[in-house]
Amino acid sequence: MPAIIPNFHFDGCCQQALERYREALGAEITMVLRYSDARPEDFSQPLTEEQKGYVYHAEMEVGGQRLMFSDSMSPIPAGQNLSIVVIFPLPEDVKAACTLLQEGGTVRVPPSELTYSSCFASVIDRFGMRWELMTEDP
Repeated sequence: MPAIIPNFHFDGCCQQALERYREALGAEITMVLRYSDARPEDFSQPLTEEQKGYVYHAEMEVGGQRLMFSDSMSPIPAGQNLSIVVIFPLPEDVKAACTLLQEGGTVRVPPSELTYSSCFASVIDRFGMRWELMTEDP
């Protein structure tokens, strides 16, 4: 059974949001990976010095619930700053779900290997919902 995790997206202020949420919600920040920590091949263009300090992937636990966070390299349209992450056991599962969800929708990131996932895809489905599909093994 896949796991479902909310993922919050920011325009360069993710670190500040993490600190605020940690304080306000009594949460624990369990992981922060910066763009400078990621493999260069994860990106289609070189990063600025400012972007290298952005949050590439972070996780927090609030009341036993796992949440994910990141800074975006491009502007985030209203309503797409929250996505639902679905963790699958196998890359084939990610690819199959991506194929179904992309019908009538838009692929933001085709299934690909990233620093933190052997298979990751991002899709906005035909209903306007943003899905991020991934495995957890790098």
